[in-house]
Amino acid sequence: MKFKNLLCIGLLSSTLFAQSQLMYTPEMTLNTGKSINLVHVQMHPYTNLKTYDMGTQHKGDQRLEPEEFYVMHKTIKTDLKDTLKPIVFTGKNEAKSYTSKYKAKKMGDHLFVMKPAPSFSEVEGIYLQMITKMFVNVAGKPTDWDKELGLEAEIIPLSKPYGIWAGSSFSGMVKASGIPVPFAHIEVELLNYDIDMENNKTTNMKTNAPQQSFKVIEFKANERGEFTFHIPKEGLWSFNAKGIGHNKKFKGRELSQDAVIWVQSKNIKEIEKLNKEKKETK
Repeated sequence: MKFKNLLCIGLLSSTLFAQSQLMYTPEMTLNTGKSINLVHVQMHPYTNLKTYDMGTQHKGDQRLEPEEFYVMHKTIKTDLKDTLKPIVFTGKNEAKSYTSKYKAKKMGDHLFVMKPAPSFSEVEGIYLQMITKMFVNVAGKPTDWDKELGLEAEIIPLSKPYGIWAGSSFSGMVKASGIPVPFAHIEVELLNYDIDMENNKTTNMKTNAPQQSFKVIEFKANERGEFTFHIPKEGLWSFNAKGIGHNKKFKGRELSQDAVIWVQSKNIKEIEKLNKEKKETK
């Protein structure tokens, strides 16, 4: 009986540890420029097991606002912190999160960076800071997708993080303050729930994994910090390089600085079907 209890705790803990910082907008590829909405949530992308208050501190209700939120476009950095609006987001539970708006008008890549304040994890007994990158491309012209920003924890794309067909791959390099991280531990998760941006909540579940190991896919980068992952399904995928930052303490407690990057893949058969339906309706 004790062994069974320990096994259940172990399975639950491995799921709890696999949280990521979501920076969500429905489409990373736009044919024309437009204003877009974004949602910023700390959650478990695949299981939706729990949603967390962003910036929550140890012992008490104190919360810290994100340290940085900005966008890069053609090497120009624009501070977006003032665009953040506090919300309550509902996943498995309610949690304090943020939304923001941005005018993605200009052609090219818009590289978003969210550096939240460290959040205390009661389960792990440590602080987590998941420095997150996400891209929106306008009109197909590549400009900034491969830019290295020198972040404390960063995944630098070696292939475009958008314009990916399901079944192809994504490659990246893990760095901490510009230094490659050999054999970095990486967790990959599919965003397995639809996001209702009007009501700030998760809705339909997309897939049902046959066993725990399919929910969070884990592997290591090579000795140069490089990796390639073959994406099996369309959707938004989170790549999280765990604990790679050089900063290991926050307020006297252990800190895990993670690098998160979101990529989007499309199903070529679904696109062909939609194109066929459009032609038939003309």
